Amino acid sequence: MNRAFGLWLALGLTVGTASANGASKIFDVRQFGAKGDGRALDTESIQKALDTAGKEGGTVRLTAGVYLSQPLTIRTRTTLLLEEGAVLKATDEPAHYLPAGVTWEKILDGTSKGPFQPFIGGKDLEDVTITGKGTIDGSGEKWWIPAEEARKKVSGYTLPRPNLIVLNRGKNIRMSGITLRDAPKFHFVPTDCDGVVIEDVRVIAPEEAANTDGIDPSISRNIIIRRCFIDVGDDNIAIKSGKKVPGREFAVENILIEDCEFRRGHGLSIGSEVVGGVRGITVKNCRFDGTENGIRIKSRRDRGGRVENVTYTGIVMTNVYPALSFAGYYQNSSQLKMLENDPAQPVTETTPMYKNIRISNLTAYSTKSAGLIVGLPEAPIENFVLENVTIHAQTGLTIANAKGLELKNVTVNVKKGEPFTVIRSEVRGLPAK
Repeated sequence: MNRAFGLWLALGLTVGTASANGASKIFDVRQFGAKGDGRALDTESIQKALDTAGKEGGTVRLTAGVYLSQPLTIRTRTTLLLEEGAVLKATDEPAHYLPAGVTWEKILDGTSKGPFQPFIGGKDLEDVTITGKGTIDGSGEKWWIPAEEARKKVSGYTLPRPNLIVLNRGKNIRMSGITLRDAPKFHFVPTDCDGVVIEDVRVIAPEEAANTDGIDPSISRNIIIRRCFIDVGDDNIAIKSGKKVPGREFAVENILIEDCEFRRGHGLSIGSEVVGGVRGITVKNCRFDGTENGIRIKSRRDRGGRVENVTYTGIVMTNVYPALSFAGYYQNSSQLKMLENDPAQPVTETTPMYKNIRISNLTAYSTKSAGLIVGLPEAPIENFVLENVTIHAQTGLTIANAKGLELKNVTVNVKKGEPFTVIRSEVRGLPAK
């Protein structure tokens, strides 16, 4: 953790709550004509309140009720407050989210990808807060069925759909207390943001809802995610760095994730897009129960980059499969035959390169394998340390293409086979057989 982030971390809560707790005007959406009856469209009334708050600075308030709305745009210097019992519910008509001339039929047949407008969006923002005890509901049920059908036809395919909340180029962004649920695709995507605090937020979607990531920080810096409960159909958290940012060595930097609970989902991921680089990720005191993966760094040769200085500590996992997944062969990493026979390829700007990763004080119960720590032959994983780690699993931990990997007080208890499989790697501290 660098000194600048440490200072921001110490001050972040004070700064992040300034817009919510300071003296500000209240703009009740009902005073702008909103019905909140779950039937009438309240889009125009809510947007007028948001526009007014953006001009004057203040809080847009939704009292108890169900507010049905088409996409909305949040403005700078605005707090969106959903009081207990308030539900801001998205319409599920594709035409509401697509540009003119693009139809849902074109999305389904693959002739267009959109773009889709998110349910709540905003650009070039400063001092924005989304808070309260209410719910933002993406009405995703209608979207998930064709998405799953498309994924069954083409493995790994993501059918384009709207995200729930996307904030671009924001500074001093805060989200607290609310529930996000049933997004058509991703729930919250802060993109190219600097200074984001996400606290005490619940993110919920069915396990079978395709691509419903919980929180996806993308090309962003200085982020705190704490005390969140995330139970979704894809990555619980996915840190993404899909492009290089001019003037920045790492597009994603300084993220703290602590005291979070992850239920169903695909675990806590970095990647698979890491072309812009990722540095300075700390994960502390988090619990995983029933996630498809535990902690994970995933990429492949066409979308990789540098991932450095990542620390995990105080992690407890139950019913995960697997516990650890660090691989440069995204979507192919379980194929040991490939690992043994894959020749080194030229290193490029999109080669996954993982370095300086530390896992300590982790206990895991996996229903399948202990996991993978697998680099590429041309880019081995470097300086990877596991300390005070205990994993109970059906099968063992595979280590391949690693250099300078060290085990300190590491136990892998398996029901079948060897606890460790080592391929083309330098490993210190392997337990004696």
